[in-house]
Amino acid sequence: MPRKKIIPIPDVLDVLNPFKVKKQRIMNFNPANGVATRPQAEHVKISVFDFTPGNCDEVIIDDNNIAAAFKYLDTPAVSWLNIDGINKEQVHALCEHYQIHFLVEEDILSVGQRAKMDEIGDTLFCLLPMIYFNTETSTVEQEQVSIVLGKNFVISFQDDPLRDVFEPIRDRLRIPGTRIRTAGADYLCYALLDMIIDNYFIVLDKLGERIELMEEAVQHQPTTRALARINFLRKELLLFRRAIAPVRELVNGFLKSESNLLEDRITKYYKDVYDHILQCNDLTENYRDMVLNLQELYHTQLNVKMNEVMKVLAVVTTLMAPLTVIAGIYGMNFKHMPELESPHGYFITLGAMGLIFVLMIIIFKKRGWF
Repeated sequence: MPRKKIIPIPDVLDVLNPFKVKKQRIMNFNPANGVATRPQAEHVKISVFDFTPGNCDEVIIDDNNIAAAFKYLDTPAVSWLNIDGINKEQVHALCEHYQIHFLVEEDILSVGQRAKMDEIGDTLFCLLPMIYFNTETSTVEQEQVSIVLGKNFVISFQDDPLRDVFEPIRDRLRIPGTRIRTAGADYLCYALLDMIIDNYFIVLDKLGERIELMEEAVQHQPTTRALARINFLRKELLLFRRAIAPVRELVNGFLKSESNLLEDRITKYYKDVYDHILQCNDLTENYRDMVLNLQELYHTQLNVKMNEVMKVLAVVTTLMAPLTVIAGIYGMNFKHMPELESPHGYFITLGAMGLIFVLMIIIFKKRGWF
């Protein structure tokens, strides 16, 4: 079995640098005093997949021609419209044409919302975080993704096309005969949710690697910088945990829904997604316990190090105590001390002091005190 590669401790400590991280995070949205809308995107990209079991049309619509996306409401095929970049006017135009409720429109335009699932009118709407791990700063980042499921169409809204995780779904749509091509819009919605949640495990793996590196670093160098990095990891894990915790309720909403948009045969797939998010939550709790154990390990290692220092100081003090007593006795200014008149008194005293010192070292060593 190959041996595990040991990473040098200085490199380990350079993996995380919480003091250089500058980013804006939305932990919770307060509708009473928060900013309810996200910044307007300068450029919007609309990619459309209009597919049947035997045919798939892939179209990219320019952001200046939003009306070109309206025709897919009336096609007999299943249509997936993915909007990269949120623009208020274009979102309003799409929602108005596809008869999406204005409350859903407000949620799409909002930022920092808690993951949720709503059944409004003839559509099912869900909102959840798409989470990424920034390897340069070792931080957890997220963006809000909105998915609208209607009759024979699915519309997804996201901010950054460079962080898209839906490319495997597009590849499957391009292949004839795949299950996603033969199933309906409800299965496509499941596939999008499943891809987002599966990406959570990738982020967890990255966090797990950092936790293992910090465990090794703390065992060798329990410094204050290591403690700062442990606290930094704890906060990142807390951010991740707070983001994905409501997703379980979201998926459970699909399982409990009696909407005609969801066929009974698709329920088992949403049950699989529900199992995945449960596993993700459990794994997050395990990592949280590991980080707490890291903090305890740091304090334990610090106490052990301090005990070693105190042991050395105690041994040195004990060894020097009898020598100090002897030196103190012969440092008294008495006139009549027999050893003062002896020509070999100085050497006899030094020899006695050295003998006592060596005997004490031998006794301490046999007792295992150092």
